[in-house]
Amino acid sequence: MSGPLNGMRVIEGSAFVAAPSGGMTLAQLGAEVIRFDPIGGGLDYKRWPLTDDGHSLYWAGLNKGKKSIQVDFRSEEGQELLKALITASGEDAGYFLTNFPAEGWLSFDELKKRRKDLIMLNIVGNHDGSTALDYTVNSAMGYPSVTGPEGYDGVINHVLPAWDIVCGQTAAMGLLAAGRHRDRTCEGQLIKLALSDVALSAVAALGHIAEAQILNSERERIGNELYGALGRDYTTSDGKRVIAVAITKKQWQALCSACEMTEVMEQLEDQEGLDLSGNEGDRFKARAKIHPHIQAWCQRNSFDEVQRIWNDLGVCWGPYQTFKELVENDQRVSEANPMFTAINQVGIGEYLTPGSPLDFKGMGRSTPLPAPGLGEHTTEILADILQLSDTEIGRLYDNRIIKGAAVV
Repeated sequence: MSGPLNGMRVIEGSAFVAAPSGGMTLAQLGAEVIRFDPIGGGLDYKRWPLTDDGHSLYWAGLNKGKKSIQVDFRSEEGQELLKALITASGEDAGYFLTNFPAEGWLSFDELKKRRKDLIMLNIVGNHDGSTALDYTVNSAMGYPSVTGPEGYDGVINHVLPAWDIVCGQTAAMGLLAAGRHRDRTCEGQLIKLALSDVALSAVAALGHIAEAQILNSERERIGNELYGALGRDYTTSDGKRVIAVAITKKQWQALCSACEMTEVMEQLEDQEGLDLSGNEGDRFKARAKIHPHIQAWCQRNSFDEVQRIWNDLGVCWGPYQTFKELVENDQRVSEANPMFTAINQVGIGEYLTPGSPLDFKGMGRSTPLPAPGLGEHTTEILADILQLSDTEIGRLYDNRIIKGAAVV
């Protein structure tokens, strides 16, 4: 692949979302990312959603542009192959990304015996090494207790594994940062990245920890309201749902103009002593008196009319869509968006796939590549990187230490 990371080689031993998404991010920027799996595939090889004939769309989505090798981890010979691959020579090689336990033959101390400047990033659940998944981390972060309709006293899980995704991006950044350090000092690095620390870092950055400590308060559940500003869902005359947000002065003025409420909002400012035009917090305070005007206007107009008027006047808004509606109706999921290209994924068929969302103007966008078939590059990797002969590779196949291509 071409891209700003062309020439970089990363070995990935992974499962689930965080580590694979980090490797995919690097692959989409041009790095050679080699994923190793046990023969027959790992824990995530058949995760849902599946096609009718059992191919994982999940696995294909998180492994775009990578290479794949199947190795028998349980055998000493298989372990030796992987250790050699992880620590293979090369100025832009020696990067290892994993969420497997960093112990025994996969420990940093064991691997750095073969390459002193090895960079290894190990994703763990909690900082003390105990296990965690996105969903168990999220349950403790406070968000399920403030998600959902006002007055609801249960908890609501978020269906997006947000901490896994953020963790993957943080992992990619960590490998690049360690690589820059190695370029200057020739020093390798073991980086431990805890999924729960990624979440805690974000929760703190958004002010939630300080809010609890300094203000000694609990955030209230407010449904679809935007905390501290104006934003909520509204229903059009034909039953479609939309969201409008007014954080900036320009957004507020556009919304007032579009919903024909400029004058009445100026009167509300005078009555309540608020600065609705310049203070987003004041809009939040007055939301109960603002929303009925926007809702009444929406109920007088169809979705198409709302869309036309709000687009013309620069309202910050969006439609509510299902995944299927997103694909069918939204031009952002089409080849009109240069991030998307139709690829043919073996075992699955042709569908639109994104490259990297980063648009390097001097290089152009990366072209997305399909995910590999399981073990598709086994022979190539052993021959090109480890310089094994055809005879030796054949022996490994015969002894079931390695396995070749299988469709996703």
